[in-house]
Amino acid sequence: MAARILASVIVMGSTIIGRACAQAYRQALANASRSGVAHEAAQNLKRGSRGILSELEAREILGVTEKSSWEEVLKKYDTLFERNAQNGSFYLQSKVHRAKECLETAYQNTKTSA
Repeated sequence: MAARILASVIVMGSTIIGRACAQAYRQALANASRSGVAHEAAQNLKRGSRGILSELEAREILGVTEKSSWEEVLKKYDTLFERNAQNGSFYLQSKVHRAKECLETAYQNTKTSA
């Protein structure tokens, strides 16, 4: 009798935990698609590399042109980074940071080749 009750409790408990995990997974997918994380992951898979921005894409994110000085890039970076830090968008904040890193490499390469 006790074994039957114990088995019933174990089966019921595992069913409840399984449903909760499935629901949590569905909610995580919904949150990812709403925040744009899923779209970025798909784009990274299409590019074949994770998190590497082109120089053109980095300039579009920061809103600077090829003729912009490094000081202008840093000024735009600081503005956008702080604005996203205040509004709580970690996703956009990380995109801004990666854009700055990409352009930093590009500006260093042009400085050494000049």
